[in-house]
Amino acid sequence: MAKSAADMVGAAKAQVENLTPAQVASEMDSGDVVIVDLRESEELAATGRIPGAVHVPRGLLEFKTSEIDPSKRVILHCAAGGRSALAAVTLKEMGYENVAHLDGGMTAWLNEGRPVDKG
Repeated sequence: MAKSAADMVGAAKAQVENLTPAQVASEMDSGDVVIVDLRESEELAATGRIPGAVHVPRGLLEFKTSEIDPSKRVILHCAAGGRSALAAVTLKEMGYENVAHLDGGMTAWLNEGRPVDKG
């Protein structure tokens, strides 16, 4: 039987660290973390981005890992948490050891009234 996207996301979330917006904000305050925004450019334009986040669209992640320091804590996010969970598994498979994702994505970040860079 074929797996659905929901099945794959569920399996990915079971393999990676799932963070709340508050946990991500706390890690940002402590420094030495890279926030990677996996959304498409149109999504960033519509809602803005988490301050300091690096934009690497999900479709290019494997090809742009040179922009993501593997020695740092890497926290991925997308709009709702599906793409970022899958991407976190991918980075782990590529040798990144300290990877997590923002569960609920930018939607959860915005729902908590967290800061956004519109620039």
